[in-house]
Amino acid sequence: MAGAWQQPARGHYQITDPATEEPVGYAPEGGADEVGTAVRAARAAQDEWADTDPRERARVLERIGALLTERGPGLVPLLQAETGATLKVARGMQLPTAADRFRRYARGATEPDTVPLAPQPVPASALAPGGLIGAAAVRRPLGVVGCITSYNFPVVNLAGKVAPALAMGNAVVCKPAPQDPLACLELGPLLQEAGLPDGLYNVVTGSGATPGEALVAHPDVDMISFTGSTSVGKKIAERAGRGMKRTLMELGGKGAALVLDDADGRIREAALGSVASTWTFHSGQICTAPTRALVHRSLYDEFVTALSRYASALTLGDPTNERIVVGPLISAAQRDRVEAHIAAARDQGATVLVGGERPAEPGTGFYVAPTLITDVTPEMTVAREELFGPVVVVLSFEDDDEAVRLANSTSYGLYDYVFSGDTGRAWRLAGRLRSGNVGINTVQRHPETPFGGFKDSGVGRDGGVFGLHAYSELQSVVWAS
Repeated sequence: MAGAWQQPARGHYQITDPATEEPVGYAPEGGADEVGTAVRAARAAQDEWADTDPRERARVLERIGALLTERGPGLVPLLQAETGATLKVARGMQLPTAADRFRRYARGATEPDTVPLAPQPVPASALAPGGLIGAAAVRRPLGVVGCITSYNFPVVNLAGKVAPALAMGNAVVCKPAPQDPLACLELGPLLQEAGLPDGLYNVVTGSGATPGEALVAHPDVDMISFTGSTSVGKKIAERAGRGMKRTLMELGGKGAALVLDDADGRIREAALGSVASTWTFHSGQICTAPTRALVHRSLYDEFVTALSRYASALTLGDPTNERIVVGPLISAAQRDRVEAHIAAARDQGATVLVGGERPAEPGTGFYVAPTLITDVTPEMTVAREELFGPVVVVLSFEDDDEAVRLANSTSYGLYDYVFSGDTGRAWRLAGRLRSGNVGINTVQRHPETPFGGFKDSGVGRDGGVFGLHAYSELQSVVWAS
């Protein structure tokens, strides 16, 4: 905080490797006092940063991206150990993506922040003389932004908040997830080396809810940007609303993959691989995962058979092994939660076709085997709630109307997918899905799209230029011509 490490009054708590259950390191046990110190540092530094030439802000952010690319390989072992991610995910989709985000918002710092509005003739009134009135809408910094991030992609999620916030002239106070904050702490010296002035990037860690709650409640915090569960997001929104804080909420998801009857061999293969990514992409610990496969009845048996073979062939184990594609969940508590959902589905009459039992090997770690559940009804909890684990449920439908009803039947609306040989048909179906994002025949992303959800999946959008909008206020400036 304020460019220097602080000694926490409450000491430190242990960070555990999800694969070995051994200590990785220790993080500061922060509380309300540490949050207060961080917010004061951010407030003191923000005005001067906002007045800094945008080209200088861009230079600093570009340098951060370069240093992340240069130093990233050295951080991979720590990041992998605290997250339990496989080598492919930790090496290819954590630090490189974070570096890309800083480089993107280095460009964003110099993008136009003013929208000129056409002059309008306005008649005289009791308010003011008439005349030709000019105006512009200008994006202004918010001030101090509190960034609270999730455990699945700690550095990537943090970069997605910090980079656009800094580009717009804000200061940040960050609260990483308690399970894996160590790499986020390591970013501090790197940002300092890149030339970021002291006080603009502050991190407070803690094993419980206290530092996050203090950050949300602090009167000098102007915005809360949160990525995490819907239940926690609702609590944050309620508390932030008391102080009229701006919020950006990227919350849970229960993604549906609609496999239509006209999906040919190539499209069906794309659908199969996309649904199977729920098992292989960080063991299903991703809010955009297509965890519900909604398959046309004519393709159902074939698709279930293919998914069953896929899940049964996956290698689970030590995530530092190059051949392993399914690693552990983040904690024993999360493993137990996922197992409880699987057991409940079985009790409610669903069939656990693959997985469902705790794997015998390896002997340590918080593992859940890739699990495929069929004979599922829309009312079952496993078909409605986000599990955040390597579990896929399959339901069938007769026609497009039923597919849409099933897809929209949960409280979530973050990311859905449509697989069809007719992209026009898929486009029309996308318009009926209550989802902030829809992929057509792919789970690939576009980096400039606005990202966020409908319904309980969140409030607001970031990504690309929309990230600059998210971390700024619009100010209208009016003048007499």
